Amino acid sequence: MKNVAVVGSQWGDEGKGKIVDWLSSEADVVVRFQGGHNAGHTLVIDNVTYKLRLLPSGVVRKNKVSIIGNGVVVDPWALLDEIKEIKSKGVEINEKNLIVSEAANLILPFHREMDEIREDAAGKAKIGTTRRGIGPAYEDKVGRRSIRVMDLVSEKNLEHRLEIVLMHHNAIRKGLGKDIYEKDKLMQDLLKIAPEILKYSKPVWKKIDEFKSKGKKILFEGAQGILLDVDHGTYPFVTSSNTVASAAATGSGCGPNSINYVLGITKAYTTRVGEGPFPTELKNEIGEKLGTIGKEFGTVTSRKRRCGWFDGVLVRQTIKISGIDGIALTKLDVLDQLDEIKMCIAYEVDGKKIDYLPASAEDQLKAKPIYQSFKGWNSSTKGIRKFDDLPNNAKIYIKELEKFIQTKVASISTSPERNDTILIVDPFRD
Repeated sequence: MKNVAVVGSQWGDEGKGKIVDWLSSEADVVVRFQGGHNAGHTLVIDNVTYKLRLLPSGVVRKNKVSIIGNGVVVDPWALLDEIKEIKSKGVEINEKNLIVSEAANLILPFHREMDEIREDAAGKAKIGTTRRGIGPAYEDKVGRRSIRVMDLVSEKNLEHRLEIVLMHHNAIRKGLGKDIYEKDKLMQDLLKIAPEILKYSKPVWKKIDEFKSKGKKILFEGAQGILLDVDHGTYPFVTSSNTVASAAATGSGCGPNSINYVLGITKAYTTRVGEGPFPTELKNEIGEKLGTIGKEFGTVTSRKRRCGWFDGVLVRQTIKISGIDGIALTKLDVLDQLDEIKMCIAYEVDGKKIDYLPASAEDQLKAKPIYQSFKGWNSSTKGIRKFDDLPNNAKIYIKELEKFIQTKVASISTSPERNDTILIVDPFRD
């Protein structure tokens, strides 16, 4: 049996929620290892829709352990609200099936305010964040002034840690002409919810080691996509954490040898939320059509996603960066009504043809896609569960895509329903 890491191979929104839920039927443990409640995973199970932001996708299934790792930044109020929401749909959540790392860093109200202040002040230079305080919380983590879950145990320690972090934030707030943040009310608000958060708190690295020693199958669930990775993405239009598969080890407290298979979730076309370069973006009727059929609106923010053709250059690049062993190709059915389908196979930058996305944002914005065209299939693939049952032109598109990105297509998703999946490789076994 293998442990599997699931990551997005594009800019996020590739359909990780469905795939992780599908895989979690085999897994014993599901671990979130980075990001915050800016990650929206939508699951549809028995006609019930669950919209998860912080909770791992395994939480809606019985007899699974869900873990929020040390690499995640946690808004404690958002977490408790989400637990309440999911419980209202008949899902049991308790200290036995949900574990939150004692080392996870907290998102506090002044983080959210700072996120909003910066975005509003940036004007045209804004990043396009979800304004949930994720970036400022990660900054405090790196700056060694953050409040962690474990700090909620001691009132004296919590007061000391708040003094340190507010000294930093209030200096910035004063400089921006904003009111300073008062410590006392925030401290009382945190102490009020501390028991509810702490009951889930454990040393996650130790629990994962125990699960490994018992031969449990572990699924590591990433948020966002590799192109939003703070080191490897389209910087500065990125998230504030590492979204590559190797972050699963750091963000949960286990060695990289704990991950035996990396599955890259890959949409059959490309979407992006927020600002930043997008070489294959379609600002025309086809882009609108993809967005409408694919229901391309953010789970967390309801923001409309930008849509474009499949970018093979980018996916091939992220596959190499993240060590992806196979891809789960999603939303194939969204392409059913198109006469012609295109795939980007190279770029032109300043008159030169290149086979990768350059690191410079200036060059990324200049990149013009060079396409290979395919005939559409103009017939429904929705609900198909066998590769041989796909239209011939759909098979050709998939095989050429697989050949170009130099990685096997492990599965194909043909609708939002969990079972509407063509399984080619079982990541836990093959």
